[in-house]
Amino acid sequence: MSDFQSQMNQSVQDFVGQITDIARRAALDTLGAVFVSRPGGMSATAMKPIVVDHVPAGRSNGGRGAKRAPEDIEALAKKFATFVKANPGLRIEQINKELGTTTKDLALPIRKLEAESVISTKGQRRATQYFPGKKAK
Repeated sequence: MSDFQSQMNQSVQDFVGQITDIARRAALDTLGAVFVSRPGGMSATAMKPIVVDHVPAGRSNGGRGAKRAPEDIEALAKKFATFVKANPGLRIEQINKELGTTTKDLALPIRKLEAESVISTKGQRRATQYFPGKKAK
């Protein structure tokens, strides 16, 4: 290896080492702020249970795999049907963006609305467009 390459490699290694040290110190500072020590061990913050302030639309706070309440599903279905009636022809990605939902949240309400002919679809998979159905309210 040439002298230039050796110097360049050494400079890069030094730089990476400095960045790593800075990141490590920042992580330790963050952890130190979260786990402020108090006499007797863990901080009050560390002993408190974590509370979720935001629950995604249509989800109960029952955790992963928890069933949604029928009222929640019905409310989400009405919200979806109303939005589709006002904005026909949009795809699920566009609807999720506007409603603040996920495709997973809307899958069951959409199936129910289609079965009841409240909405209709055109296309397949990600190209599916949603329109008001025959029984749109």
